[in-house]
Amino acid sequence: MKNDQFIINSYQLPFISLQWFADSDDEDAPGKTEQPTERKIQRLREEGQVVKSQELVSALGLFVPALLILFMAPFILRSCVELVMFFFTRAVEMDPIQDRVVVMIFFRYFAILAGPILLIAFVTAVFSNIVQTGLLFTTKPLTPNFSRVVPRIGKFFKRIFSVDGLWNFAKSIIKMLIVGSVSFVMIFLEREKLLNLQKTDLFTGFTLVTGIAIKMMLFASLLMIVFGIIDFFFQRWRFRERNKMTRYEIKEELKMSEADPQVQGRIRARFRDLLRQNIMAAVPQADVVVTNPTHLAIALQYDSQTMPGPRVTAIGADEMSARIREIAQDNEVPLVENKALAWALYRETNVGDIIPVAYWNTVAVILSRVWRLNEERRRRLSA
Repeated sequence: MKNDQFIINSYQLPFISLQWFADSDDEDAPGKTEQPTERKIQRLREEGQVVKSQELVSALGLFVPALLILFMAPFILRSCVELVMFFFTRAVEMDPIQDRVVVMIFFRYFAILAGPILLIAFVTAVFSNIVQTGLLFTTKPLTPNFSRVVPRIGKFFKRIFSVDGLWNFAKSIIKMLIVGSVSFVMIFLEREKLLNLQKTDLFTGFTLVTGIAIKMMLFASLLMIVFGIIDFFFQRWRFRERNKMTRYEIKEELKMSEADPQVQGRIRARFRDLLRQNIMAAVPQADVVVTNPTHLAIALQYDSQTMPGPRVTAIGADEMSARIREIAQDNEVPLVENKALAWALYRETNVGDIIPVAYWNTVAVILSRVWRLNEERRRRLSA
């Protein structure tokens, strides 16, 4: 009877989906032992996932404005005194509701006092983010993700007791300790002056309290900057741990990164087309083409006014060699057969190179002979 009653009561319990306790995070899944590749890091960066310490941003955003307030303190005090005196001396004369000058003067003083601090805080925040992440603009993090709305109690508790959750809890404790310790030390060091504030005038007391407050902000923010740097290195380590890959994923990524054979063929064909276009422009400008005579062809050009030595303008083997010889013949560029020189230049030079000094004499003999023949031909044609 008791067992039947237990079964009936169990069917009357409210329905709870076990999917709430499912964990979709597989960052610590077995097999993910390899560091993320540069391609995956770049893909994550495009999605807005980068290494950044918010603690460092906050610390710099506190330190730099506090430092500016310290330097501007005399100016701020004078401006505040002027503002108070201006309004108190004219409190009876002006109506703040009817007279627009009152509002304009207030906002003028407000802009003078708060403008530089707000501007430097904004610049510091932008700078601290750029230093950590570089220039990055993406709208993917703004895209709605409704899967995050589904309640997952198991995931919630796992996140609390995970490495990130424990580190965030430790950060809160450390920040409270930093602020509390700095405040205690500063007040303890100035305790005698604070106890004697009742004997001093208003200006001295105000100066003392604000000075202690500024020093608290500076020392606390300095310690927070140090802690932010530590947090940045921790975030970088966790970023790589969360995005580790399996060996299978790395192999698949390498396969995708390799170009398709058809694509490689199109790239090679395009390269050949560009090379032919360069040959069409370079060979007619050459002074001589050295051949093998059929397998190799190297076009050379030399201008004593602009070149330190003969320069290679085109190199070709087999089919490309035949094309160079054809273009040279069409443009009346002399062909000179020299097997040893052709092989040497083919092995040791590239297009645009000045030929090695060791071959200058040989090429000089060839060029002098070519220029002499060209001069004789010009004379015959002119005669």
